[in-house]
Amino acid sequence: MTSKLTFERVTGHIGALVSGLDITKPLSDNDFEALRLGLAEHLVLFFRDQEMSPPQHRDFAARFGRLAVHPTFPCADGIPEVTVLDYDEKNKSKVEEWHADMTFKPHPPLGSVLMAQIIPPTGGDTLFASSVAAFEGLSDRWQHFLDGLYATHSFTHGFRHTLAEPGAYDRLRGAIADNPPVAHPVVRTHPVTGKKGLFVNEVFTTQIVGMSESESRAVLDFLYRHAATPEYVCRFKWEPNSVAFWDNRATLHRPVNDYWPARRRMQRVVVEGEKPA
Repeated sequence: MTSKLTFERVTGHIGALVSGLDITKPLSDNDFEALRLGLAEHLVLFFRDQEMSPPQHRDFAARFGRLAVHPTFPCADGIPEVTVLDYDEKNKSKVEEWHADMTFKPHPPLGSVLMAQIIPPTGGDTLFASSVAAFEGLSDRWQHFLDGLYATHSFTHGFRHTLAEPGAYDRLRGAIADNPPVAHPVVRTHPVTGKKGLFVNEVFTTQIVGMSESESRAVLDFLYRHAATPEYVCRFKWEPNSVAFWDNRATLHRPVNDYWPARRRMQRVVVEGEKPA
């Protein structure tokens, strides 16, 4: 049976609220295809009132591809594909920058499905930015300059704050060995829409290949500021059992850590993607 799902845009460039679909249940082929194309068009899909158990969360995400297991984050109920992001007074989030998930992988994720479980009384929103709109907003000269460049992405750079803690390097030695630095195009082409978008981020990108450190830093800092232009961004206010499903190939996201010392517990599943081109 096919649902009567609808997509309601939330900004001019990114985001849509999906209604008329229960994602706790198996998707029909038609609903799956509508979501697949809707994700490529809107880049992040928002759902309300979707109380998914860890197995339901895993199964929904698995409809879109193979699932990734995060090398460091804890999992839910013994299900390795379901990551728990639980922050409170004693465990403050270390992520405060714009990023795409796990770009230190040779085949970075297609997307991530994040569900809110415990929400602070105020704050704790998430910002999403369209990397496609950011690229299209550059001048022709900038677009031609960037197209064809590669940048290095690093697991150790992304987890540098964690690795600074006592004993962390020994604890993460295996993850470091399994995730050496990789190079990805600075501009990648979306495999569904064919649109080009920026593919660098503050957490994992370290340097543009072939440039000096100072040259690379100047370019990357400009791109990071440009990508966060308000017109390219939407802000999602979480409620319990809200879900965001974003296209990791064409977006950046950033948590707003304005809720400490309150608690914020989220549950995430990451869908594997293809090699950027």
